[in-house]
Amino acid sequence: MTKKPLLIFDFDGVIINGMNEYWTSSRQACINILGQKINKNLPQQLPKAFKYLRPWVQYGWEMVLIAAELTRSDGYLISEGFKKFSENYYQQCIEALDTWNWEPSKLQEELDNVRREHINNDLKNWLNSHKPFPGIPHRINQLHKQGNDIAVLTTKGAEFTHKLLTSFNINFDLLYGHESGSKIDVLIQLSENRTIKGFVEDRRVTLEKVKNTSKLISTPCFLASWGYLKPNDSQNLPLGISLLEPKTFARPLANWN
Repeated sequence: MTKKPLLIFDFDGVIINGMNEYWTSSRQACINILGQKINKNLPQQLPKAFKYLRPWVQYGWEMVLIAAELTRSDGYLISEGFKKFSENYYQQCIEALDTWNWEPSKLQEELDNVRREHINNDLKNWLNSHKPFPGIPHRINQLHKQGNDIAVLTTKGAEFTHKLLTSFNINFDLLYGHESGSKIDVLIQLSENRTIKGFVEDRRVTLEKVKNTSKLISTPCFLASWGYLKPNDSQNLPLGISLLEPKTFARPLANWN
């Protein structure tokens, strides 16, 4: 039996906007680690700094670290501001981890525990804290119905992603969370026995890594314009990466470029 062509979608920032949940869960994970004493230093409402830095985030643990840095008055994020922090984001995260003497796995585990607790206590509220981007679930289901297999590739935990995909009635055939390894490794594995017709992602740096990987150089890559983009992400895209606007996404797959 001939395998269907495969379309691969990132999740957060492509299918789902969960910005408020990201902050709520990251804030609580930070409080769980540092204690209730820092509660007053972390606002209930989404901070501007957290929202601004979200496009730089690759893994969930980074969001917990950002929350912690918002409590540290002598830290770089507070003293220099979030725009300066973003200019050397990854180095600042490494230095912050060192200052707190934390391992990423500790932060990721606590974030996942907070989400599990929220789901167990109030699943409906947790689901409602996520909103699909307008028209995206419907279009994915159309593409699925037209004979494409749909894969979701995310750095979110698969258990949480599965609940959200099911809740929003999004059809999918394959799901890979952060437990499956890096996106590049998963894409290489898939490319070995599947025809990938497109990879839709909102992190330009991830798409650039794909195009710089010899085994993936022929993978059609699309940057979701509606996602969590850095200020200049959509400009001067390298060869092989196309900006995907909603109106283009609505067109036949052959016309996305």
